[in-house]
Amino acid sequence: MPFRLLVPFGLLCALLPLHHGAPGPDGTAPDPAHYSFSLTLIDALDTLLILGNVSEFQRVVEVLQDNVDFDIDVNASVFETNIRVVGGLLSAHLLSKRAGVEVEAGWPCSGPLLRMAEEAARKLLPAFQTPTGMPYGTVNLLHGVNPGETPVTCTAGIGTFIVEFATLSSLTGDPVFEDVARVALMRLWESRSDIGLVGNHIDVLTGKWVAQDAGIGAGVDSYFEYLVKGAILLQDKKLMAMFLEYNKAIRNYTRFDDWYLWVQMYKGTVSMPVFQSLEAYWPGLQTLIGDIDNAMRTFLNYYTVWKQFGGLPEFYNIPQGYTVEKREGYPLRPELIESAMYLYRATGDPTLLELGRDAVESIEKISKVECGFATIKDLRDHKLDNRMESFFLAETVKYLYLLFDPTNFIHNNGSTFDAVITPYGECILGAGGYIFNTEAHPIDPAALHCCRRLKEEQWEVEDLMREFYSLKRNRSRFQKKTMSSGPWEPPTGPGTLSSPENYDRAREKKPTKQKISLLSCPSQPFTSKLALLGQVFLDSS
Repeated sequence: MPFRLLVPFGLLCALLPLHHGAPGPDGTAPDPAHYSFSLTLIDALDTLLILGNVSEFQRVVEVLQDNVDFDIDVNASVFETNIRVVGGLLSAHLLSKRAGVEVEAGWPCSGPLLRMAEEAARKLLPAFQTPTGMPYGTVNLLHGVNPGETPVTCTAGIGTFIVEFATLSSLTGDPVFEDVARVALMRLWESRSDIGLVGNHIDVLTGKWVAQDAGIGAGVDSYFEYLVKGAILLQDKKLMAMFLEYNKAIRNYTRFDDWYLWVQMYKGTVSMPVFQSLEAYWPGLQTLIGDIDNAMRTFLNYYTVWKQFGGLPEFYNIPQGYTVEKREGYPLRPELIESAMYLYRATGDPTLLELGRDAVESIEKISKVECGFATIKDLRDHKLDNRMESFFLAETVKYLYLLFDPTNFIHNNGSTFDAVITPYGECILGAGGYIFNTEAHPIDPAALHCCRRLKEEQWEVEDLMREFYSLKRNRSRFQKKTMSSGPWEPPTGPGTLSSPENYDRAREKKPTKQKISLLSCPSQPFTSKLALLGQVFLDSS
């Protein structure tokens, strides 16, 4: 099969020069500050394991431990750093034992890759200190948010944190990451229009929409994706209910003949009758919620565009049936292949393998260069650009491989698993049900329960502190002491993690111990009825 040619050439050749960044103008290796924190190496790391290259995975882990430093004066995208770096490190951390890496005592609740992920995520936290709790789009890894930073952030840049940040909170026992991610999600939910839609850019200081185009593509896409994946990962009915409400509005106002257009978020009138290549993730998301028929119809629409050009142009004018000016490129995006993988797992329809075959042959024929695969600058004449995006290695190659490899460990149906002893008890890992973040980094949902006791102890400490301050206030009132200022209380208000609403939310999330009689089984939560051939089955189905 031609696909086999893509793997060694695209990964082994393309990765080698990236250890030290691209050469400088004089051909010498650049200063480390120029290539920041080995983005492509981190982004491609779990792909190596999924393709079976264990030795290279082990070597890259050592390279990262010896060379990566996040304490640098670099302005970084909060969104991109989260999905590529934090997500990539978390995934590699959870897969490291499978890759034969010698893990330290306490894994998966500790480990060098987990500490690196936590360090990177902490560098992003200053971005969330806004009146709304919605983050800035860019943060300086050394100094925090620059004073002149624009407060305008895209919707996806606000709502794409719950998968990585909740995983990080579960593994480290520090709730701050999940807290800020949930606040950002809720602020977007509260900002939707009367007809249930969100725009694609908002002012994080005022909460006012700056760009009011509503759709499922660029600037919005992964917000919807993370509501679904966050619901599955965390067994959170509220997140799923939020997505289903959005889904109704999207069907009512943006869907036309199984295409999804862009509309004005307050009126629902069409603003852009275009299809964007980033929207091709949507059939995969529909598959995750069990909406297979609609997913297949939309997928086949997108597939016709692929067959027309040998790839998906960034923008496609639906009425005219052709590319949009200055948006004719194809940077080897993974979204349509991603949807094909989900749909094939759900249906077994051979049409989906045809797309995979077409993708392999097209990429090999059009974009293959001496050492890697180049972005296609223009699909009309197949001219190439002098770049290869890291998501090609992180996502496109990975989803293609998984489409054609039904026995890969990622597709585990629960028939095999590993029992791991942690400081907090026995933990089951590797039983399947992996949740891919939006950069295709797989997260093992079982891992979120491995370090639970640490988290429970965190709640107990917070309970004691709240009780202590409550007793101080009651004693003060009882003794009727006159003081110029009352007893100290935790700070409250937007942007502070000790506000009453955050404490209430934390109380709601606090794990509760349930007594279950012997030889009986508890009632399954709604997300336990999922992961059969990639589908999610709700209680009502």
